[in-house]
Amino acid sequence: MAGGIREHHGEEMAENHEINVTPFIDVMLVLLIIFMVAAPLATVDVNVDLPASTAKPAERPQEPMYLTVKEDLSLNIGNDAVAREELANTLDRLTGNKRDTRIFLRADKMVDYGHFMEVMNLLRDAGYLKIALVGLESLPAPIPAQDGAVPATAPVAAPAAPAPAGGANP
Repeated sequence: MAGGIREHHGEEMAENHEINVTPFIDVMLVLLIIFMVAAPLATVDVNVDLPASTAKPAERPQEPMYLTVKEDLSLNIGNDAVAREELANTLDRLTGNKRDTRIFLRADKMVDYGHFMEVMNLLRDAGYLKIALVGLESLPAPIPAQDGAVPATAPVAAPAAPAPAGGANP
């Protein structure tokens, strides 16, 4: 029988003391879906390509001292290769023991940040605290054209322009 037989024939209805759990189940399923979508977003890695800079190049000295970290983690001062153990002695010889000489530090973009920081620590331990980081300048956005003219672009920036880092903190 589809319908129930009422025992009360009066005008007031009997109270139902059972909990209707259907709305609770709906809410829980919605929350489950939200957390399933949000959980992977909280662990996404951010890819960063650091070597480009829009900073204005600082004035270069007459003979800049470039220290280069190559992709194979070898070090070069200018065009000459130098061992990590001899870095301090070579810098002292080339700068005439002038520890306030600014060292322009540049690295291949494939060099990992930890190795780059090791080289900065070697410089700091050797007493060279004026370190300028060198990167490629990014090209500025094209200038918008007016009245149907051909848009002008800024000249191409020179590579390996120093972006001063203010020195390493001991």
